Amino acid sequence: MDTPASGSSHAKIILIGEHSVVYHQPAIALPLPAVRENVTITLRKDNEQQLISRYYTGARHAGPQQLAGINHLIDELLTRFNAANVGFNLAINSHLPAERGMGSSAATAVAIIRALYRFFEQPLSHEQLLSDANISEKIIHGNPSGIDVATASASNPIWFVTGTQPSAIPFHLHGYLVVADSGIHGQTGLAVQAVAELRKHDLASADHAIKGLGQLTHAAKSALANDRLAELGVIFNRAQVLLRQLGVSHPRLETMINVANQNGALGAKLTGGGMGGCMICLAPDEATATRIRLALANEGVSQSWVQPLKSEETK
Repeated sequence: MDTPASGSSHAKIILIGEHSVVYHQPAIALPLPAVRENVTITLRKDNEQQLISRYYTGARHAGPQQLAGINHLIDELLTRFNAANVGFNLAINSHLPAERGMGSSAATAVAIIRALYRFFEQPLSHEQLLSDANISEKIIHGNPSGIDVATASASNPIWFVTGTQPSAIPFHLHGYLVVADSGIHGQTGLAVQAVAELRKHDLASADHAIKGLGQLTHAAKSALANDRLAELGVIFNRAQVLLRQLGVSHPRLETMINVANQNGALGAKLTGGGMGGCMICLAPDEATATRIRLALANEGVSQSWVQPLKSEETK
């Protein structure tokens, strides 16, 4: 406890299956170790507990309401460790944008948990990590699916079906994933409502798209396991057509997707809730990934990341 302790985590994106997952189809989430979050805890001589982050710096319990989930998580762990009156600085260094479908709240929880357990020299199993992370996620999201927490603490892609536990799937793929931020907050609630409205007015068309996305997700699982990058790119493009039919895309995303495909992407699609948020695309090599990022930057995209598609990070 006398020495600083740190914990880390990473972003996630939905590779495929967004929206259809609401209707009992599978989805695949992918960890993004290239987009990291780090938490460092340092002992203080007084009993003050200070948070240091890009959103807020100051006394922990005087922070804004957005920190309620994190504070409740910290309170629970401090009580468990019999350390409620221990003073510390907790610094959060995050490269994850909020409200972009990248799992920022889950990544923060995972990094804080790892740092606190190390600070107080407590053993931490993976099962305990998942359980603890849901303390804050329940406050922030009400009824979280568990996919964000599972992916923020994983090194392999995660297979998810509503009502079941997320599980890791085989990952053998070489290439590069480019993630680009539209600059528009994702509107998951509105997008989910739009799909529900479409099902009311044109059930056959909506369910055809939903079933198609489910079939593409199964195909993507096979492509991930068998190093079929070009096939996964085709799957991305087909999925985007169906997501567009469901009404969850956005003109800005469509422009970004076109730019990516015109600059060597093997396939591109929105990721997450849609109506904003992020676009993802596949590149066969680093040079192509760089070319795509530059083309997107010329189109006004200010934030993008490149993730090599190989499973190297340890848990």
